[in-house]
Amino acid sequence: MESDALHLDRARATSFGSVAEQYDRYRPQPPDELIDDLMAGRPARGLDVGCGTGKVARTLAGRGLAVLGVEVDERMADVARGHGVEVEVAPFETWDDAGRRFDLITCGDAWHWIDPEAGTAKAARVLASGGLMAWFWNSSHMEEPVAAAFAGVYAQHAPEIVWVWGPRDPTRSERVPVSARDAFTPIEEKVYRQERVLTADQWTGLVATSSDHLRLGPDRLAALLLAVRDTIDSLGGHVRLHHETTALLCRRRSG
Repeated sequence: MESDALHLDRARATSFGSVAEQYDRYRPQPPDELIDDLMAGRPARGLDVGCGTGKVARTLAGRGLAVLGVEVDERMADVARGHGVEVEVAPFETWDDAGRRFDLITCGDAWHWIDPEAGTAKAARVLASGGLMAWFWNSSHMEEPVAAAFAGVYAQHAPEIVWVWGPRDPTRSERVPVSARDAFTPIEEKVYRQERVLTADQWTGLVATSSDHLRLGPDRLAALLLAVRDTIDSLGGHVRLHHETTALLCRRRSG
């Protein structure tokens, strides 16, 4: 399990901008079924917190939602703007909402970078009565022989990276950031599953955008990815993943 104080590691939280284009290329799109659920109530105005390169925001915009992104890293925001997403650069906790209110708040693979107390208070402030808040994250797991082969590579090249390519156990701040708040309804959890097959290029491109890999530095990361690529080649040239998107949803109470 990741630390519940992960949001305090600001260097790690803002490391993704160094690989913004790669992040945009390899990180998965939100599943269609999740977007269907988010749009079921026909929201008019959405806020995507920690929007990154805009993968969630532009998917929602494609369904007709007017979406504003809030992103802490200017480099990530630039990529999102290149996709037509309106983005304001600031930490969500201190972002100036200027009195604006939203029918839908989303946060994909980013809530653990946000202070759970301040972030929850800000969400309660800007979410309209009856509005939906949804925060979600992706995880993947693979067959045991493949996972074991990968674990051996990491033990040799990056032992400080805990092998987590399985269903991820969420941090406490992800699991219960709003359930104890009178402003919100109880949390509903939904899991969206799909199968994915990635080539060696796609797999190494994806893992190289994670913050724990970026902390290795370019030389160690290159050596690790080369070993991972060789392992994938020896296993048939691709990785089959059981992919899950876990979403937690709640609504702003009236009053």
